[in-house]
Amino acid sequence: MARKKYQHYTEEFRREAVKRAGQPGNTAASVAKELGIHPGQIYNWKRQFNRLSEKQFNSLNGVDYSKSESEEVRQLKRERDALKKELEFLKKAAAYFASQHE
Repeated sequence: MARKKYQHYTEEFRREAVKRAGQPGNTAASVAKELGIHPGQIYNWKRQFNRLSEKQFNSLNGVDYSKSESEEVRQLKRERDALKKELEFLKKAAAYFASQHE
């Protein structure tokens, strides 16, 4: 089976395509047609450039979006979920033993 060869575009080329697609009177489809690429590629590049990266500021409106901060948030959410399950179990156990005591 033959492998597809992917065209690699420079960051400058991608940024320029996204910039041109955002200008009045242009659409991603029209710019993509001019450049000979699929319109979805421009949307993908736009989404990538809009994401916060390690090279950009990692804080927005006082919220830290760095990779380490995100990992800590995920860990805390996992711990919270585990504690919720434990609390539900303890509530049921307390209700069971309270009914047995009466």
